[in-house]
Amino acid sequence: MDDKIDHYIILGLPTGDEGAKFSEKDITKAYRKRALELHPDKRPDDQNAHADILQLNASYAILKDEKARQLFDDLLRIKQMKIRRQSQQDSKRRKMVSDLEKRERAAFAPDPEAEAREEEERISRKLKEEIARIRATYANKVASTAQPPSKEATTQGTENASSSLDKEKVCKVTWDKVGEDYSAQQLRELFEKFGEVEDVVIKSQKKKGCALVVMASKDAAQIAATGTVCGNLSNPLLVLPLQQAVTATAPCTQKNAEPDPPKLSNLVGSQYQAFEDSVLTKLKKAAKKQQ
Repeated sequence: MDDKIDHYIILGLPTGDEGAKFSEKDITKAYRKRALELHPDKRPDDQNAHADILQLNASYAILKDEKARQLFDDLLRIKQMKIRRQSQQDSKRRKMVSDLEKRERAAFAPDPEAEAREEEERISRKLKEEIARIRATYANKVASTAQPPSKEATTQGTENASSSLDKEKVCKVTWDKVGEDYSAQQLRELFEKFGEVEDVVIKSQKKKGCALVVMASKDAAQIAATGTVCGNLSNPLLVLPLQQAVTATAPCTQKNAEPDPPKLSNLVGSQYQAFEDSVLTKLKKAAKKQQ
């Protein structure tokens, strides 16, 4: 950063005490007006057009930031005090002040010039740190746009996707482990005869094979469930719509007791509910990835 740059002048505003009185709205208004004047499109033959607009943006960023602007105003105040003090001193007065400063330094008195220089350097150093902070903040904002969504955002997105999952498009497929087993690709090829297949999830158990097939439409799922999907004759498939796989609840055994939760058909095993929940979760995650 060039300490000699006056950011108020860059924006076409009065500097010093008068510039410190401008509001943030005034700063923004002056920046927009100056940007129109310095835009490179209006100065195609000016080699400094690009550098001028970059300096204008840098000055605007400093004056718009409250802390950076306060430090810059303090730096201007110190510089102006120094200029006024020097302009008021003629050669004789400067010699008298110099002699007095020598005596003061000899008496271990503080040197006003040295203190002013230290204050100027301190404020200048602070201003540089604030400019670096502003640049780092801007860089982090740019980098954050390229980062993947957080785990919390992904979880929320999965929940939103799960709410849109239509069970009427899902067919439940079961088979006995008595012959050749089925892979997801084999099931996909069998069901593609009835329409587009979005996903196939298999959960094989010890004695039974189970799978959920997600069709692209409800009509395709109904056709597949009522069609002739039999698979290998040595190990035929049983296909049912997912909505019809849940049986009615069992009767209550106690008075005023709440009804038991719905159970799945014995065609897929008594533990299919837990499996179905697990498979649906996987399908929801897959649906989220496809979006």
